[in-house]
Amino acid sequence: MISFTEAQLAAWVSPFFWPFLRVLAVFTSAPVFSSRGFPLRAKVGLAFFVALASQASLPQGPVIGFNDPQAIGVVMQQVGIGLAIGFAVRLVFAAVELAGEVVGFQMGLNFASFFDPSLNSQSSAVARFFGHMTSLLFVVMNGHLMVLIAVNKSFVAFPVDQNFLEALKQMKLHRFASELFASALWIALPMVGMLMFVNLALGIVSRVAPQMNIFAVGFPITLVVGLVGIAFTLPMLDQPFMALMERVIVIFSGV
Repeated sequence: MISFTEAQLAAWVSPFFWPFLRVLAVFTSAPVFSSRGFPLRAKVGLAFFVALASQASLPQGPVIGFNDPQAIGVVMQQVGIGLAIGFAVRLVFAAVELAGEVVGFQMGLNFASFFDPSLNSQSSAVARFFGHMTSLLFVVMNGHLMVLIAVNKSFVAFPVDQNFLEALKQMKLHRFASELFASALWIALPMVGMLMFVNLALGIVSRVAPQMNIFAVGFPITLVVGLVGIAFTLPMLDQPFMALMERVIVIFSGV
């Protein structure tokens, strides 16, 4: 009769199980992967496949049994790091959506807001449009592969142990958030400058010709100029998006 000890089962399952938890946490929090259109069974199956395929490049980790006292700490670390990777990718999307909010405010389209079920909040039409374009860029420019690269490199920078707080300290996500805010303003800067010039011209016209109803004329002009500015600057959105995604890889590479 073939029998297995608990130590043997832990040695066989442990190298796959802990990476599986981290990858599954990424799929739970990262944009596109966490979409409601992505079935739960597909997420679990894909997470297991990624964890299995990554075994050749992963460093040798400790064998931690499920009944060991440190198992709870390891689970917290894997889930925490996975959620941090997904949160960092979500911040990239939020930076582009923030740029859309600023542009929509300058265009006067912020009143056209819709309920976003993914965030459980209201978002303007321009921000939703920028968010959809970012999702398209994420798929077209292999953003999903960049997320998997970040996950794979995170096992080297943050190996399987119980030091989640130490890993969180090395990530320095608060600095990354400040960089994202600056990037959002840089993305919106050309259109904001263009619309500011239009508003300045409309202000001069209202002073020169007070009898003109500037409110009836100004809104169509700013709307048309904003749409033209979006059409001209949208093809250049791939460069800041790729730069931010590469920054995510660097953060979880421990560099």
